[in-house]
Amino acid sequence: MTAGAAVTAGLRPLRPADRDAVERITRTVGVFQPYEVPVALEVFDAAVRPGQADYEALAAEVEGRVAGWAAWGQRPCTEGTWDLYWIAVDPALHGMGVGTAMLTEVERRIRDRARLIVVETGGRAAYDATRAFYLAKGYTVAATIPDLYAPGDAQVILTKRFTPSQG
Repeated sequence: MTAGAAVTAGLRPLRPADRDAVERITRTVGVFQPYEVPVALEVFDAAVRPGQADYEALAAEVEGRVAGWAAWGQRPCTEGTWDLYWIAVDPALHGMGVGTAMLTEVERRIRDRARLIVVETGGRAAYDATRAFYLAKGYTVAATIPDLYAPGDAQVILTKRFTPSQG
């Protein structure tokens, strides 16, 4: 694949067998701290557990291999608010449409149940492209909490509202 070329990502439910690929992608994506990876894997493990209702998740496949993953769920104690907990794409495929395909599918799946989706990111420069991605997809910065993650690393909260007129 050439840099910048769009790829077609097949989307499917996450499976327990995807764990190693999810860990590799999460470690190599370049924005998550090492201590965040076990948290991502806890969410992954919960999301693929049969019968659980806290998380929904999907994998993106490109050329037969896991190229990305996303996990989301309804925020407890809210009416129609959903959190996008994790979305990560293999760094070799950044800019090729995999993240857009996953985000579009997440939004499609929750649109009839959600009035608001919330994404929390870090404020470090490493997240500049992440924030630009969400802003380009219609999200807005709802709040910034300075120094939340560490000195100099704010939490940036982005949201997108859904209304019945959106299709």
